[in-house]
Amino acid sequence: MTLIKVLVSFTTAPDGVLVETARGVLKCMTGNPAFPSPPVTMQALEAAINAFSAALAAQRQGGTMATAHKKDKRAELVALLRQLAAYVQTNCNGDLATLFSSGFKSASSSRAQQHLAKPIVPRLTNGNSGQLLAKIKPIPNAKCYETRYAAVASGGTAGPFQFGGISTDSRAIIISDLTPGTMYEVQIRAVGGSTGYSGWSDATQHRCM
Repeated sequence: MTLIKVLVSFTTAPDGVLVETARGVLKCMTGNPAFPSPPVTMQALEAAINAFSAALAAQRQGGTMATAHKKDKRAELVALLRQLAAYVQTNCNGDLATLFSSGFKSASSSRAQQHLAKPIVPRLTNGNSGQLLAKIKPIPNAKCYETRYAAVASGGTAGPFQFGGISTDSRAIIISDLTPGTMYEVQIRAVGGSTGYSGWSDATQHRCM
């Protein structure tokens, strides 16, 4: 079985990236049948994310105490993510797509990087309420496909991207938990090899119904 390691760069990532990573893990591991018994409950992870986000907002007001509190809440969140990362690494059975379904990313186990072509602009349609369905042409050597999305304001400016999930089927990519009536911008990239990532596709927009 191929040894696949979970990337733990979130431990030193900027605060905003840490929150984004944690939210992606929360979304992907909630109800994930590949990881039925995580050592950290999703309720505990969500509480830690909310506590860190609140401490981060308070720290922007300044003050030594606020900064120390933010550091404590960051350390608590990182500790939970480390436990989940170790669990995912042990239970993904050497399968990259399974690892990615957790919301974590893989660390390099080889210096060889496999080139993956950048996906074309995805075609977007509406699924159930609060869903967008994306479709792209399959990318040779891709193991799975990662999606990100951003809400688009009335002026046409896209907000920050959020993790949209992992799919092994390039023609049936589902992006869920969206707000009906909102315009979204979507990008997709291919994942393969040990750490191979393609570039992100050009963005395309569609209104969620």
